[in-house]
Amino acid sequence: MLKKILVSQPKPTSEKSPYFDIANKFGVELVFRPFIKVEAISSKDFRAQKVNILDHTAIVFTSRHAIDHFFNMAKELRINIPEDMKYFCVTETIALYIQKYVQYRKRKIFFGETGRIDDLIPTMVKHKTEKYLVPLSDVHTDSLANLLDSKKLQHTECVMYKTVSNDFTEEEVKNFDYDMLIFFSPAGIESLTKNFPNFKQDKIAIATFGPATAKAAKEAGLRLDIEAPNEKYPSMTGALQHYLFEIQD
Repeated sequence: MLKKILVSQPKPTSEKSPYFDIANKFGVELVFRPFIKVEAISSKDFRAQKVNILDHTAIVFTSRHAIDHFFNMAKELRINIPEDMKYFCVTETIALYIQKYVQYRKRKIFFGETGRIDDLIPTMVKHKTEKYLVPLSDVHTDSLANLLDSKKLQHTECVMYKTVSNDFTEEEVKNFDYDMLIFFSPAGIESLTKNFPNFKQDKIAIATFGPATAKAAKEAGLRLDIEAPNEKYPSMTGALQHYLFEIQD
């Protein structure tokens, strides 16, 4: 029986998170402890990419991290973002986050419904004349660039932040006594092998979200007990609940 599960993400801010329902339902302890953290790149490293923000008329945001680092970089470079700049976000939540930096009502902001970039593309295609800038992490694939190419949209990708290992303290290493570890990115798997070079899985269950994370885990020699999303369970919480039901029987 699983008693203690490490979720490698920040603790949910809403009490309505399905994770808390799972903890109550199955009597398990959930510990939220990210294996990775996001840091800004230097203005020097950004300049080395030879990308001029003001050459673009629209920004594509795939996360709140992207928003933070875009506006912070603009401030550091003393660039005034024009009021007619358009913003395209994968979700409404991300779109609303923009008001941390600019007056939301005065901006032209568009967002998708599902969180998948594919669902934002039709809106972007309606604005085919825009020159899109896509701020990204140093850890990314070419899938987004290829998708925009396929729709013949003008776009530039640039790295504005980097994903690094969120190292464990000696005390955390000593008290690493989890029955399950849940990962959401290949960088999380890398952090595990870095912080615990002699890690032995044994009976520890491993759950991964996304094909790239699953691939990284298998390449690290880990046994996967949960792979999400899948046909039945599109979310990690759904897949986790099903797994706990199964092992309970």
